[in-house]
Amino acid sequence: MRIALAVGVCLIAFAAAAAPRGKTEKPQVENPTPSQNLRENYRSRLNENVVTIMAGSPSGTDLSIATDIAQVVDDGDNLRVLPIVGRGVAQNVKDVMFLRGVDMGITQANVLKHYAKSGELGSDFMGQIVYVAKLFNEEVHIVVRPGVTDIKQLKGKVVNLGEPGSGTAITGRLLLDDLGINVQESHLADADAIEKLKSGDIAAAMFMAGKPAPVMAWLKGSGLKVLPIPYAKILEDAYYPATLTHDDYPDLIAQGQSVDTVSVCAVLVAFNWSGDNVRYRKVAKFVDAFFSKFDELQKPPRHPKWREVNFAATLEGWHRSPAAQAWINRAKQGTSTASKSNFDTFLAQNAGSTGAPVSDEQRAELFKAFLEWNKNQH
Repeated sequence: MRIALAVGVCLIAFAAAAAPRGKTEKPQVENPTPSQNLRENYRSRLNENVVTIMAGSPSGTDLSIATDIAQVVDDGDNLRVLPIVGRGVAQNVKDVMFLRGVDMGITQANVLKHYAKSGELGSDFMGQIVYVAKLFNEEVHIVVRPGVTDIKQLKGKVVNLGEPGSGTAITGRLLLDDLGINVQESHLADADAIEKLKSGDIAAAMFMAGKPAPVMAWLKGSGLKVLPIPYAKILEDAYYPATLTHDDYPDLIAQGQSVDTVSVCAVLVAFNWSGDNVRYRKVAKFVDAFFSKFDELQKPPRHPKWREVNFAATLEGWHRSPAAQAWINRAKQGTSTASKSNFDTFLAQNAGSTGAPVSDEQRAELFKAFLEWNKNQH
């Protein structure tokens, strides 16, 4: 015991003697290597120039649209768009508001109104979500067995309305309620619903997607058909009339025939960040590339739905993204300035040939006519 104690005292004394007097030993911090600096710079640049879009399932149109956007606006490390497979248009709104790393999402106009009415996302919901662009219309597809000829025949039957929270689930419930048709709701995934429909376990399956919907390709040779939806007056405020044709679905609709249905508008939304926020600047950078290259999206091989999109169109009752509005204002100003310059040249050339002066009143009328003519040319 005494020997061990003596050894311990000696060791303590030795350690004290070895330590520098008057200061405490500090751990040495190594300077980052050139390779580490390179990696950190690349990581920072990559994250600053990436935006994400929460889309829908692979069986819908939203993911195809988001993929088109990613391919067209891609600019290497300067701008990259990452489409994300989401859980439906209702969840997409929540993800834009609350999920880390989600910059934008594709939803439906009636889903936004649904949340505004229910208050589920708070009373200030309308001030937090803004739309970047009004996109395409998504058609309602009701697929049934051959014996069903009228939508009223679905009353009391089992109808699949897609997975909970999907655009089909929300639109389907609202649509059937408006038409006064009470059904037994089923909420299977699309592939499972088709199998149940083929076997007769359910009476109908509803799909919400822009035509031609990828899910409809799964019905080839099934013997199933698309059921018409009448455009009743009660639907006029919330839906658009639409038509499905043989060209859309050659395996389901006979040559020369068509099926009436309804549609709702898909919308690209973002969180309403303040102008000095880095997330706002990322969305603004995306808007500049997206709007500037919009013409490329309307050419093959992009989805046919792009041909019906007008990104400058307004969505009644909702707030447009300040970044998107700023881009549109600049474009209008540039067009106006160019038109004014062309008009001045036109007047100067004509005045030189006729020598007739133009009054302010005549000039205003001529300019109106010139703008109308210029618009028709484009």
